[in-house]
Amino acid sequence: MSTIKKLVLPQMGCGTWAWGNRILWGYDKSMDAQLQEVFNLCVSNGVTLFDTGDSYGTGKLNGRSEQLLGKFDREYTGVNKDKICLATKLAAYPWRLTPKSMVKAGLASAQRMGRVDLAQMHWSTANYFPWQEEQLLDGLGDLYEQGLVKGIGLSNYGTKRLKRIHAKFSRRSIPIATLQVQYSLLSTYPVTELGIKETCDELGIKLIAYSPLCLGILTGKYTDSSTYPKGLRNLLFRRLVPEAQPVLNCLQAIAQYRNKTMAQVAINWCIAKGAIPIPGAKNVKQAQENIAVKDWQLDAGEVAELDCAAAGVDKPMIQNVFQTR
Repeated sequence: MSTIKKLVLPQMGCGTWAWGNRILWGYDKSMDAQLQEVFNLCVSNGVTLFDTGDSYGTGKLNGRSEQLLGKFDREYTGVNKDKICLATKLAAYPWRLTPKSMVKAGLASAQRMGRVDLAQMHWSTANYFPWQEEQLLDGLGDLYEQGLVKGIGLSNYGTKRLKRIHAKFSRRSIPIATLQVQYSLLSTYPVTELGIKETCDELGIKLIAYSPLCLGILTGKYTDSSTYPKGLRNLLFRRLVPEAQPVLNCLQAIAQYRNKTMAQVAINWCIAKGAIPIPGAKNVKQAQENIAVKDWQLDAGEVAELDCAAAGVDKPMIQNVFQTR
């Protein structure tokens, strides 16, 4: 058995999940240099957790997000190089049915990225194929025990399921390092309804908040229907943006008072809640804005105001279909 190195997570992440989505919907290779610049800027400023997934990129672009992240890591030579944490999520594809298939998936990701520091189960199959989940989780544990990854994590798990999986791994003396959930001012369900933060604290698991800006809605850039994205998201935005107005108004007021952007306030709220947010950054300007969040914090009164506004949203963001209870 290989020696397992301890996984050390930074306090704030700047994730590559947005890059993965970009590759999924239409990848432009001319962006490589720009994204390398974003990566370099983040790491040099102490933002060193990068999260992606092996499902980000399809067809000829299969695994492209992981390949890019590995390339950026190899070519970076500045400060904090030794603190970079490369995380990926391994998909519970229908054809992955055995522990060996999960190990194989992890090895494939490591080949594309150069290494995998944190390997995560992308989603639970408990709601539709529990037998498969048990097999894949066994494989995730094998990756850790064989020293192929420094830590393991989960994504889209609720409190009940998390406790069960924690007990399963505890029997093998395997710690769960992280849990990712969709968490923002417009998606508080995992924390307020499922109590996932308290459970994570109890079990020693770091909570990661994906989509902390709720598809960009919390940036305030979607001011009316003419600015909404096209396709299926247009229908979602037509419902959600008007519903979100109390939250957006509160964000705007605090942002103006603090001389910050609405996005910075929304990300800072996640940090105040004890979560590690992983906002996407497509360019240097967005990266600079995200990085600046770690240098200040909301006070208790501002957090309470935002909590109150979020609680008043009757129809918040829909939950990930794979989110368990």
